[in-house]
Amino acid sequence: MNNQSSTHTVDILGIPFLNTTEKDFQNILHTKIDEHANTFVVTANPEIVMYAKANPAYEKLIQTADYIIPDGIGIVMGAKMLKTPLQERVTGYDLFIHLLEWGNAHQKSAYFLGAQPGVIRKVRKIVEDNYPFLTIAGIHDGYFGDDRNIVHDIERTNPDMVFVATGYPKQEEFIDKNRSAADALWIGIGGSFDVLTGTVKRAPKSWQQMHLEWLYRVVKEPSRISRLTVLPKYLWQIVKQRFSKKKQVD
Repeated sequence: MNNQSSTHTVDILGIPFLNTTEKDFQNILHTKIDEHANTFVVTANPEIVMYAKANPAYEKLIQTADYIIPDGIGIVMGAKMLKTPLQERVTGYDLFIHLLEWGNAHQKSAYFLGAQPGVIRKVRKIVEDNYPFLTIAGIHDGYFGDDRNIVHDIERTNPDMVFVATGYPKQEEFIDKNRSAADALWIGIGGSFDVLTGTVKRAPKSWQQMHLEWLYRVVKEPSRISRLTVLPKYLWQIVKQRFSKKKQVD
């Protein structure tokens, strides 16, 4: 990671997570955007960590990010189990909404890439209606083969923020390959466009407060149940990391 020294990160299975609060991280990003600093943010959960462990090229790629933030209660739990607690969970969706609001207040511009054609059209309408002072530099669905036209569009419009919502690993691979197209904030935000447009319902506040958003998603989309099998594997790896650290101390 480029901007953050190891003293400000917590190691979860070899992935360095930024140890910060949501508010402090928002302020970091405001400064980066104002300075036109090219910044790559990965919003990572246990699934992404386990995918990185199984795919060394992807692990290497995300470690070139400027910041990896704990988007997922499993990351916060893992840090606690390792006796290196993180200050707070920083969710990609909440960060996305905050940046839309802040970008609107400060007349910034953003490029939106991802989701199905019908969803991305709704994103345009919502942003135009709710964030009228945020310039939409460009918008494109997530179904593309050759990305050259999109990259040329980003170069031409030079946005302050590039939101890539194509899911991992595609979004991080796209950012890693193309981030030189604009000195912007580049951030992968998974299914955030689906949530923004109501295509996928976010868990009610009470479920969020109990850290059960993941369970709510499974209840609403039973097809996701197979993805839960990664959690026990992840927690087992955390236990192994904890005991290997304990042995080193002993």
